[in-house]
Amino acid sequence: MFFMIKWFVGGSRVAKSVETERLTVRLLLIDDDQVLVKGLSRSLTAIGHEVLTCYHGGSALAEVEAKLPDMVILDVMLPGKDGFTILREIRAKYPDLPVIMLTARSEDIDKVLGLEMGADDYLAKPFSVRELEARIKAVARRSRRAPQAQIRKGDLLLDLHGKRVWKNEREISLTPREFDLLALFFKNPGVVFSRERILELCWGYDFLGDSRAVDIQVSRLRDKIEDHPGNPKTVLTKRGFGYYCE
Repeated sequence: MFFMIKWFVGGSRVAKSVETERLTVRLLLIDDDQVLVKGLSRSLTAIGHEVLTCYHGGSALAEVEAKLPDMVILDVMLPGKDGFTILREIRAKYPDLPVIMLTARSEDIDKVLGLEMGADDYLAKPFSVRELEARIKAVARRSRRAPQAQIRKGDLLLDLHGKRVWKNEREISLTPREFDLLALFFKNPGVVFSRERILELCWGYDFLGDSRAVDIQVSRLRDKIEDHPGNPKTVLTKRGFGYYCE
């Protein structure tokens, strides 16, 4: 009970201390200690984060793939698969996904091993919510300063490195041209691109075809990503100018 009181009191203090610096992160917390997970989830949600949970190492990678978090908080000791194995699997598929490792162990070798395998930070139990929140913010800042690997817009998530797109956590199959178009719009919100400029950027300067090829590709892209392609909400048309994404 003392450990739980520490979490909740820490959570209330953090909620006050970060009011002037709100940073919302979609977190996946992977830990088999359900009491700890519930306490952390409540405190981190109160701060403003979105917290998703997983209690078993055997399903951890599937949860990452299905829920597409902005950051993973991963315990070392888990049933099914240990945290180091899961970290290796995450790094193989999502090399830029931030991961903070948790452990009840105090040996430096565990910390060194986790960091060498690609963990972004390492936190030994017991710890306060204040300390975890500080680590989350620091890792998130470093991640956002790095070259952007994923772009989330509404119910769409674009993985620039893996060349993959998800809508409502379901992967959508795009052709290379469709992906390049969507990436161009997502990376340049508010910028209106003429058909000629899109041809230069996505087809190449040596393209000799008709600029109407852009209209065809945009139409096909809308069929795949829009709820109502005839009334698009993502890839928009600026009449007389071209296409853009807000």
